[in-house]
Amino acid sequence: MKALQETNFKLNGQTGFYRGKVRDVYTINHDLLVMVASDRISAFDVVLPKGIPFKGQVLNQIAVKFLDLTRDIVPNWKVESPDPMVSIGTKATPFKVEMVIRGYLAGHAWRTYRSGERMLCGVALPEGLKENDKLPEPIITPTTKADQGTHDEDISRESILEQGIVSEKDYLQLEKYTHALFARGQEFANKQGLILVDTKYEFGKNKKGEIILIDEIHTPDSSRYFYLDGYEERQQNGEEQKQLSKEFVRQWLIENGFQGKDGQQVPEMTEAFVNSVSDRYVELFEKITGETFQKASTHNLQERIRQNIENALNHLV
Repeated sequence: MKALQETNFKLNGQTGFYRGKVRDVYTINHDLLVMVASDRISAFDVVLPKGIPFKGQVLNQIAVKFLDLTRDIVPNWKVESPDPMVSIGTKATPFKVEMVIRGYLAGHAWRTYRSGERMLCGVALPEGLKENDKLPEPIITPTTKADQGTHDEDISRESILEQGIVSEKDYLQLEKYTHALFARGQEFANKQGLILVDTKYEFGKNKKGEIILIDEIHTPDSSRYFYLDGYEERQQNGEEQKQLSKEFVRQWLIENGFQGKDGQQVPEMTEAFVNSVSDRYVELFEKITGETFQKASTHNLQERIRQNIENALNHLV
């Protein structure tokens, strides 16, 4: 099984290129984005040395499904998905914040709470909570959208408005969209026997000045899922929750002495570990979508993707 680590296409009409942690993004004629979901995987803001086969396909196809299923809530950037690993859409000016929403005390929120903090991004958390407990109601805990090479930072709604990062009118709309998208995501997850624990959304403004949803949505890279069956019992017994997310990769790294800090080395990613991560991504796809995952051929992967993109651009541009 081959993993797509990176692409270096020269596409017709290409006016820009950006390589993110996971995606290769091509700008066409200054107004279209071609987003290639690679098989790279990142944790603690570090891209790990080996790719995960089929991860890019999983991320892209989940995002495409949920962008299509939430278009009635908020317009989004996607125009077409010409390849299992590619989406093409309209360019937007991103807001400088990511809208993180949490329904449960897990991951970063739990680590903050465990340290004794009871305020997260300006939101007060009640006493007496355990890891993975359901919160009284979903909370929005925004982060600043980091420039390349810097970490995202927690920020409060008050600070966002005080610093003028987003206007009050726009921010209130972002909150409204975030709650509505999360409710829809939880509804879909529950039907599939999952709990959507937390997730993040990114928004931007298109050329018309409209707020649109951009980037991925409800994927295992941007979201955390628990299995619904047995959740309550595991909580009552103080057991770990069975989950589908990237958290198990972070935990594996922590257990092997890596948290992205200076001087730390990424542990060796064995073939067995890489394949187990791939299997978890496929499992997530099938659980959250209710569909059987069809593994696209990895033969001549780069050429297949390039050709599919060019064919799409021929009728889009």
